[in-house]
Amino acid sequence: MNPTIIKTDQIRNVAIIAHVDHGKTTLVDGLLKQSKTFRDNQAEMQQTAILDTGDLERERGITISAKTIAVNHNGFKINIIDTPGHADFSGEVERTLNMADGCLLIVDAQEGPMPQTKFVLTRALALGLKPVVVVNKIDKRDQRAKEVVEEIEHLFLDLAVSDDQLEFPVYYAIGRDGKAWDHEPTEAEVEATGDLNPIFDAIINHIPAPRVDLNGPYQMLVTSLSWDSYQGKYAIGRIQRGSIKAGQALAYIHRDGTVSGAKADKLFVAQGLERIEVTEAVAGDIVWITGIGAANIGGSLTDPETPEALPVMEIEAPTLQIQIGPNTSPFAGKEGKFTTSRQIGARLERELETNVGLRVIDRGTDFLVSGRGELHLSVLIETLRREGFEMEVGRPQVVTKEENGKVMEPIEELTVEVPEEYVGAVTSELGRRKANMITMEPTTKNTTQLIYTLPTRTLLGLRNVLLTGTKGTAIVNSLLKGYEPLGAALQQLRNGVLIASEAGSSTTYSLGTVEERGNAFIGPGTKVYEGMIIGINRRGEDMEINVAKEKKLTNVRASSTDMTTQLTPFTQLTLEEALDFIENDELLEVTPQNLRMRKRYLTNNERKRHRAG
Repeated sequence: MNPTIIKTDQIRNVAIIAHVDHGKTTLVDGLLKQSKTFRDNQAEMQQTAILDTGDLERERGITISAKTIAVNHNGFKINIIDTPGHADFSGEVERTLNMADGCLLIVDAQEGPMPQTKFVLTRALALGLKPVVVVNKIDKRDQRAKEVVEEIEHLFLDLAVSDDQLEFPVYYAIGRDGKAWDHEPTEAEVEATGDLNPIFDAIINHIPAPRVDLNGPYQMLVTSLSWDSYQGKYAIGRIQRGSIKAGQALAYIHRDGTVSGAKADKLFVAQGLERIEVTEAVAGDIVWITGIGAANIGGSLTDPETPEALPVMEIEAPTLQIQIGPNTSPFAGKEGKFTTSRQIGARLERELETNVGLRVIDRGTDFLVSGRGELHLSVLIETLRREGFEMEVGRPQVVTKEENGKVMEPIEELTVEVPEEYVGAVTSELGRRKANMITMEPTTKNTTQLIYTLPTRTLLGLRNVLLTGTKGTAIVNSLLKGYEPLGAALQQLRNGVLIASEAGSSTTYSLGTVEERGNAFIGPGTKVYEGMIIGINRRGEDMEINVAKEKKLTNVRASSTDMTTQLTPFTQLTLEEALDFIENDELLEVTPQNLRMRKRYLTNNERKRHRAG
C-alpha cells in the first residue's frame, strides 16, 4: 500500500500550459505511455486524450478541469498538472498553477503564440514558475520554428516579471509521434524514430525541486477538491511545509480566518492516472487527504500547535452573468428529473465548492450566476442539463463595477485570424459593434490577423456571426484586457423573430409560411406553445405565425394543390448559439431533451402591456 517515501529533491511539479489545439494533451499522452505508466497490453496504450475524461472535454476537444497525474523517470517523481488552455477557465488555471514550480509552454510550430498562450503564461510567470518552451508539431508542412521562437522571445519580453525569466530552454517535438529534440531537428531526424526523453530530461534538469520548508510544522493550502462515493471529500494541495501522516490531527483555517479541528483520515498521492494510498507524504508532493469535511478551496491545513494560514489565491473577477431558474414554460416538468428552484440551488451550491471562478446570488425565485465568459457559463448549463436538470436561462449580461463614482465595464482584446477574402466581412461586423482596430497584419498562411479591443458585451454572439460570415474559417480568441467607463448602448444587431401564436404540433403546410417570412428553427411535428420562438424574421420586427395550422382539405384535384411541400432544412441552434441569439425579452428553455427559445412574456397582450409599462 505504501511505496517508499520519495525525497523532496526528487520531486518535480510541472504545469503543462498551451493555447487550445497546440498539442498539450497529446504530449501528455506520450509522456504517460513512454514512462511505462501502463503495461503494454493496457487499453490506455491505444487511447488518445487520456486525461480528457469528461464527455464534454472529449466532444469539444478542450481541457475544462485541471488534473494531476504522476510519472516516474530515472528515479524522479514528476507530478504533471494539466491545465485548461481557455481563459474562460481562468479559475482552474490560477488555483492549479499554485501547485507547480515550473511549466512546459507548448506552442504550435506553425501558429506560434496565441491569445490563450499569453493568458496562461502571464499567470505562470507572475507566480515565478520556471518555464521550458516546447515548439510542437515541428513536422507541419508550413512550420516556421525560427520565427515562432522569436515571437516567443518577444512575448517573454512583454510578460516576464524578473530578468531570469528571459532565459529559457527551447525544445522541439512531434507530440503525436512521441518524439522530441533539444535542437531544431533536420528532415532526416524528423523521419527517424525517436522518443520523449529530451522532454523528461528538460523537466528534471530545468524545473527546480519544490521550494518548500522540509522541517517546519505541517502546512498546506487547499487548491482543489474532489469527491467519490468511497472516501467522500478529498482536500488536494501541495504540502508547503513539513510532512503529514495518516491519522494525524490537524487544524483547518477557513478563508475568513476561523480555525476548526480536523483529522487526516487517509492520504493519497498520484501514481500514473491513479491515486494510491500512503501512510506519509513530505513537503513538495501533491497529496489528497480525506476526512476534512469542512475543507474548501483557499483554506489552509496546518499543524494544530502552529495554525498559520497561507495566502489565499486571488481569482479574476467574473465578466458575464446569467439568470438561471426553474422552467416556467407550458412544458415545464415534462422532460427533466430535477425541476425545482431548491434542487437547482443545491446543485449550484455544490458547484461553488470546486468551480472557483463562479459566483451565485440567490434571488428567491431564480439565481444570478456569474462566470468568466460564455464558454464557462455554457459548460455549466450543459453539465446540469446532462445531469437531468430542467431550467430556463436569460441572455448573458456583462458584469460592471464602480470605480471613483463611474460605472466600469470589462474590455477584451480580440484576435481574429481569417483568410484574406473574408477580411471585409470581419471588419464590417466589428465596425457595427464599435470595436477599435489595433493591428491588421498578414500571416504566412494567406491569412490575415486582426486585433481589436471592444467591450465584453459587444462580443456576445460575435463568434457565431463571424464563423457564418467566413464559412467556418475564422479563428476567434479573446482575452480580458481591463476595464473602461461604460460606453453607449448598442442597437439591436439581430432581426426580429417568428413566434408561435398557438399551441399544437407544427405542420409542413404552416412551416411553408415560415419559410416565406424567414428561416425556421423547427421541423414538422414539433410540439410548440404560444410565445415559443420558431424562426428568425427577414425583417427587424417580431411576427406571430400559427405553425400548427393544417391545410384545408378540398375535393378539388389539381396538380398544384396535391404536390407535397418541400421544406428547406431548418436551423438547429446549439446551446452557445441559442444563448448568443436571445435578447433581453427572451428566455432559453433547457431540458435534458430539448432547447427551446421563447419570449419572456408568452402572450401578445402580455408583451404589449410590458412594452407600454
